[in-house]
Amino acid sequence: MSQYIDVSYDTKIPNNVGLSSDRRVLKALEKWHPGYLDWWKGSGPDGFLEDLVYLRTAVSVDPKGWAKFGYVKMPEYRWGILLAPQVEGRVIPCGEHYGEPAWQEVPGEYRAMLRRLIVIQGDTEPASVEQQRFLGKTAPSLYDMRNLFQVNVEEGRHLWAMVYLLQKYFGRDGREEADELLRRQSGSVDKPRMLGAFNEETPDWLSFFMFTYFTDRDGKMQLEALAQSGFDPLSRSCRFMLTEEAHHMFVGETGVGRTIQRTCEAMNEAGISDPTDIDRIRALGVIDLPTIQKKLNLHYTLSLDLFGSEVSTNAANAFNAGIKGRYQEHKIDDDHRLLDATYPVSEFTDGKIVIKDAPALTAINMRLRDDYTRDAAGGVKRWNTIIRKAGIEFELKLPHEGFHRQIGTYAGAPITPEGEVISAGEWAARRDEWLPSKADGDFIASLMVQVREPGEYAGWIAPPRMGIDGKPGDFEYVKLHDA
Repeated sequence: MSQYIDVSYDTKIPNNVGLSSDRRVLKALEKWHPGYLDWWKGSGPDGFLEDLVYLRTAVSVDPKGWAKFGYVKMPEYRWGILLAPQVEGRVIPCGEHYGEPAWQEVPGEYRAMLRRLIVIQGDTEPASVEQQRFLGKTAPSLYDMRNLFQVNVEEGRHLWAMVYLLQKYFGRDGREEADELLRRQSGSVDKPRMLGAFNEETPDWLSFFMFTYFTDRDGKMQLEALAQSGFDPLSRSCRFMLTEEAHHMFVGETGVGRTIQRTCEAMNEAGISDPTDIDRIRALGVIDLPTIQKKLNLHYTLSLDLFGSEVSTNAANAFNAGIKGRYQEHKIDDDHRLLDATYPVSEFTDGKIVIKDAPALTAINMRLRDDYTRDAAGGVKRWNTIIRKAGIEFELKLPHEGFHRQIGTYAGAPITPEGEVISAGEWAARRDEWLPSKADGDFIASLMVQVREPGEYAGWIAPPRMGIDGKPGDFEYVKLHDA
């Protein structure tokens, strides 16, 4: 293996960036480390710090064998700094510097813009850990509890990845920003997280599965765009983060799928064919399909807002500077400068939805969001296959892009999930048809009971088809110290 593949364990911080010989950065990170552990103990999984969890830990960046599995207490997890291998001769893939050698140091004229992008990405990572802090107490199985904790420790590692870039390349400003990442808190009135979706509660496991499917998928799209960065250390950080992010979306997709499967099984066992017979279905102790659709509507629309305004000067500037590209920039067949190109953009104007051609350079966010929607549709199709195979007539759908939006052209627009423009009064009156009501939340909460026995699952969710790391169905993924 090359020096870029092997992970060095000769410091407190596993890494493949030569930290032991970079004394200034090593000292800064070691100074930051205790504050991170304090944050983890105060904001990470509540009540499980002494438990042994069967986690994977990155030991290389070789895609064929990058992780090892074993029991570890979460505060003792080896969070590290891992960059994908450097690509020799890599060039800037977009913008006015297209084709020039990729930057190994921060270009002075883009310093503030680049730092802000890194801080925003870094801020999302601890936020999701904070949002999921109490979910272990209602885990439907040890398998699911372990997956939650795996997501949590990897979001923690992604925070480390961004903090390393801030400490190494941005001097005192970077050190101050790294400290602030631990001071903000999801949902805080005084110091909230930077993006709206990361201040929402994650009150139950269906919310968690929807979050990891939809919101972590936004993370995937943003990381893919940042992986195109002309600033090579950021590109390399994001390329490896994507390897870990894939598991988070797997947890979400299969979690929702198993919830749907159990609902369909219970309906069939009880002889219920009508998915809208909600009271009878809920009496079986499962989550009815219309409520799953409402949860989908909520999390999809919150995730759309994360892409920002459809037309954005900031996004254009980042692309033009070459510090953030488009999704899979290298596969797009154009000039990668977008000097004269256009892109269709949806607008809400004078109470109507219209499609206009906008300069492609300012429509970068819109294009990334369209890529996201196509990507997200795949899992919804697979969920519908589960319903169809069960012989139940019901189809889950992604709502219209204008529904329930807080950011961009559709902010506050009274648009139904089908894309119909209605009055604000009618929208408010019908809100609970489309989004989870308090009663829906209370019902789901009533099902959230922790299951602690290996191989057993709560009644509202089906077991997985296979275990993690090839383990059998009754494997003890978490050794609960008070079990």
